[in-house]
Amino acid sequence: MSRIAVVTLVLHFYMAITVSTFANQTGRPNVLVIMVDDLGYGDLASFGAKDMRTPHIDRLMSEGMRFNEFYANCCVCSPTRAALLSGRYPEMVGIPGVVRTQPESNYGYLTPDSVMLPELFQKAGYHTTLIGKWHLGLAKPNRPNQRGFDEFLGFLGDMMDDYWTHLRLGNNYMRRNEEVIDPEGHATDLFTQWSIQSLEKREADGKPFFQYLAYNAPHFPIQPPEDWHERVKAREKNADPARVKNIAFVEHLDDGIGQVLSALDKLGLSENTIVVFTSDNGGKMKYGASNGALRSDKTHVYEGGIKVPTCVRWPGKIRAGQETSFTALTMDILPTLGDLCGVPLETEIEGRSFKPVLLEGKQAAFTEPVFHMWLQNGTKEAMREGDWKLVRDNPGDPFELYNLKNDPFEKVDLANEQPERLERMVRVLMVHMEKAQKIPWKRPEAQANVNH
Repeated sequence: MSRIAVVTLVLHFYMAITVSTFANQTGRPNVLVIMVDDLGYGDLASFGAKDMRTPHIDRLMSEGMRFNEFYANCCVCSPTRAALLSGRYPEMVGIPGVVRTQPESNYGYLTPDSVMLPELFQKAGYHTTLIGKWHLGLAKPNRPNQRGFDEFLGFLGDMMDDYWTHLRLGNNYMRRNEEVIDPEGHATDLFTQWSIQSLEKREADGKPFFQYLAYNAPHFPIQPPEDWHERVKAREKNADPARVKNIAFVEHLDDGIGQVLSALDKLGLSENTIVVFTSDNGGKMKYGASNGALRSDKTHVYEGGIKVPTCVRWPGKIRAGQETSFTALTMDILPTLGDLCGVPLETEIEGRSFKPVLLEGKQAAFTEPVFHMWLQNGTKEAMREGDWKLVRDNPGDPFELYNLKNDPFEKVDLANEQPERLERMVRVLMVHMEKAQKIPWKRPEAQANVNH
């Protein structure tokens, strides 16, 4: 090799080190939060599903820290999404239930003073993008662009009645910011494409980004593309037809997530991007989902409705291949990301940062009790305090009490054996419920009708 070639090689080497060092020392990390819809705790190969092939989500689990005791704030969609973006109990920001099209079945309206995660990151100099499902408001001022997102490409509403037509009760909720759009294709594929296109723009402008990628899948209706369905039918010949469709739906979703992760790699963004993966609640078993050995499913506050597969990846900062039994909730993601990215929080929240467990592998357990509730007519409630869990899964029913350390599948109700503990925990829960009931959650026009 010539002397000039050697000098050139050395210069390139030191320039690479300098650029890398500069980026690591002064550049804030990018953030990609992937939230999927109704993914069961037992519906990933890495979480024990023998019939699933989910190599890309499994790759995320192995390349970062996997949480085995992570909980959605609620057993249904909207409240958990509100918790993610506010860092608060959803009932404290006006989303105790599901935001729906029909006024008579709507149970949520974001409070005007709610401070959203994208607003905080926007103020810190981040470009903020939502790709996919919003589900926190159908009208101004509670649409994504009024709540801190610079860019929105996705679905304003709740579930899609069809993944190909993208309609909900005859309404087209697909938007590009405020523009109504009618794109062709399966919603999962569209969200994947839009996510990658947004990443390409961010790589080009060099600005740090926060992208929230919220897939509708695998929420019912279970509609995998036909080629995916046929492939799984041929492979799982003896499986229940509903299970086969769910497998194909999840594997198609996994492929989309794999494309997004590959785009991060190709664009050179992976090393400085924190990726969070989670689900908004547990799977619905009647549609072929599995929550493993956990009790019950979506719309219930037993473990199967609220315990969700979750991981966080940040190459070089979070050691790969770790698993933790540290218990955290969806609302804890906001303060953790703020902590990791140096984004100050400007509002009081209930969420708590789990940054130490990510970067150091250990952290003292949170000691405050945590609450799960869902309002629809009456309320379903659960409270976790250490190993103990209080449950009332049907309004008006007696409370049940479980020790999750000894009984993770909630088989033995200890309410009669632990009356003093039960009574004390019910009192604590009722204080929380009283606070929640003071927060308005009806749309202004509905509230005005009530006041008159």
